[in-house]
Amino acid sequence: MSVAHVIADDAEALAVAAELGADFRKGAAERDARRRLPHAEVERLSASGLLAVTVPARFGGADVRATTLAEIFRLLAAADASLAQIPQSHFVYVNVLRRQGTDKQQEFFFGEVLAGRRFGNAQSEASTQHIQDIRTRLARRPDGSYVLDGVKHYSTGALFAHWIPVLARHEDDTLHVAYVPREAPGLTVVDDWDGMGQRTTASGTVRLESVPVPADRVLPHHLTFQGPQLHGAIAQLLHSAIDTGIAFGALAEAVEFVRTKSRPWFESIAEGHATAAEDPLLIQRFGGLAIRERAAEALLREAARAVDDARADLTDDTAAEASIAVAAAKVTAAEAAVEVASALFEVSGTRSALDSLGLHRHWRDARTHTLHDPARWKVQHIGRYVLNGTKPPRHGLL
Repeated sequence: MSVAHVIADDAEALAVAAELGADFRKGAAERDARRRLPHAEVERLSASGLLAVTVPARFGGADVRATTLAEIFRLLAAADASLAQIPQSHFVYVNVLRRQGTDKQQEFFFGEVLAGRRFGNAQSEASTQHIQDIRTRLARRPDGSYVLDGVKHYSTGALFAHWIPVLARHEDDTLHVAYVPREAPGLTVVDDWDGMGQRTTASGTVRLESVPVPADRVLPHHLTFQGPQLHGAIAQLLHSAIDTGIAFGALAEAVEFVRTKSRPWFESIAEGHATAAEDPLLIQRFGGLAIRERAAEALLREAARAVDDARADLTDDTAAEASIAVAAAKVTAAEAAVEVASALFEVSGTRSALDSLGLHRHWRDARTHTLHDPARWKVQHIGRYVLNGTKPPRHGLL
């Protein structure tokens, strides 16, 4: 691949994201309908420099604010939620390197990211007792290197990646991340994702059979959760941005459809309203949906600012406040995405349900993406924090 552009600052990052989002929106429905994987679009993301915007400034990156990163994801998801989901893990594992990488590891991998290389992920395991029950093993060889064995599912980004970060248990049972080349011997990426939504994320299976890993490609991820940290807050902020983008995209589609295609209800015509857009009941419903979407955007911005504030002064208190702010944003965004994407059909009428129009992708994407982790537990932690001052746990999902 050609050398990627290096983005200079937050303003340029947002301008590039807006331009790409506008382009990606044009083919989103067709990609979803045909399940055409967005290889060319992902290459454009890399070449644009967007995937390197969180590289620290001392390594040559723009090191953009969390508010900027959240807006980048919102813009991309409003256009194509599948495409926005693909690099989510990329930024998570760039963040792991920021926190746990040695100087040499950071210099190497940040150089890779600035050159346009992509990280995927191999973390979830479908057949274990729960999401944090990781059984993939990282065994040390006599020469100090490692070998990986295990099976991973929901490996979003792996099919498009140059490097696949793998969550695995060390021999002492601590959690580590191994950064493995996509073409490493013994590593197989299987394109077997068949979800009803986010169809083109290629979130399939990764098989690891005696995969060799040099010692300098392994990071002690368990140390991430010792002391105040923003690992979970940043990861969940990006999920919140994707849900908020879905709500925005669905509302925009509904507005366009009602303005240009919907027929007015005959009783509305009898009361003097010549078009569907003049129907007072539809106007009322659109007002409510707009409030839901705006609330999601507002809480997303507030959460991102809390993350930025915590990054500037990281303590137990600021990290907890950031996690709670992100949790509130995630709950609100998930509810808004599902409601607005479903209401798209309610306000647009029967014709909007035609499969050929592809409007159902917004609801399928919302319903699928919001299943990543249960909102009910986020509400629980918010309640504990507000009522009893209990800080949220440091498990990476808040």
